[in-house]
Amino acid sequence: MQTKILKVVAQGPVVQVPSKKQENGQIAKCMIRLKELGGDYEDEYICAMFGNLAQCKFTVGKTVIASLRFQTHESNGSFFQDVIANDIQNI
Repeated sequence: MQTKILKVVAQGPVVQVPSKKQENGQIAKCMIRLKELGGDYEDEYICAMFGNLAQCKFTVGKTVIASLRFQTHESNGSFFQDVIANDIQNI
């Protein structure tokens, strides 16, 4: 897990997705695009936010501190990397 200071570029809508861990079988999910500070060509991350964090709205252009978890998974012989935002706080 890494904690980074990032700028909010965009945030998508909240959707309900299936979850085996939730009592009602669904959890809120929202995608957020975050960019490292420094210029136009800095690294960017498309992150998934789940549960209560997915319900939070972050203003585009604001600086935040985010705890990101990087993981991979395999599906049908292809590998994918996921970036999960565990926590995001406004600075």
